[in-house]
Amino acid sequence: MVVGVVALQGAVREHLEALRRLGVEAITVRTPEEVEAAEALILPGGESTTIGKLMARYGLVEPIQRLAASGRPLLGTCAGMILMAKRIEGGLADQPRLGVMDITVARNAFGRQVDSFEADFEFAGVNGGPTRAVFIRAPIIQSVGPEVEVLARHGDRIVAARQGRLLALSFHPELTDDTRVHAFFLSMRG
Repeated sequence: MVVGVVALQGAVREHLEALRRLGVEAITVRTPEEVEAAEALILPGGESTTIGKLMARYGLVEPIQRLAASGRPLLGTCAGMILMAKRIEGGLADQPRLGVMDITVARNAFGRQVDSFEADFEFAGVNGGPTRAVFIRAPIIQSVGPEVEVLARHGDRIVAARQGRLLALSFHPELTDDTRVHAFFLSMRG
């Protein structure tokens, strides 16, 4: 299996390393051709407006939308989750995004950079005890559509959800040594 990591901003290297620890061929993705070569794709964190503009500039929006529509797995972490959402609360109306998942997200829901934190919680489908998560200016999922399954909450806030082979996370699993969330994502390929 070849898994691509969109390499425009964010913790690209950390996602690549987590995938490689799981024995998966992992590639950086910057072109439409590289999107097409990927059997699954990860959109890392960063700043969602900037990543969206870069995706539009490099012609990645439509290829990634096609990847998602084809049933290939797509994971969005933090800013990647925002880009996957159909609705962004308080977001710019013209912000480039994918709009492939029936969720409404709120940006920076946990506060500013200085409010970043780590937490443990149960993640449906991930066995072996609580999942450790790193939240950095993290968004949350405000609401989900009828076909979206909530997988994890931090308190009463939704921080992980799945719609078919689309997986959206508020947090950064790549910033821990625990590869179970990446393994869960890889298991979604069917």
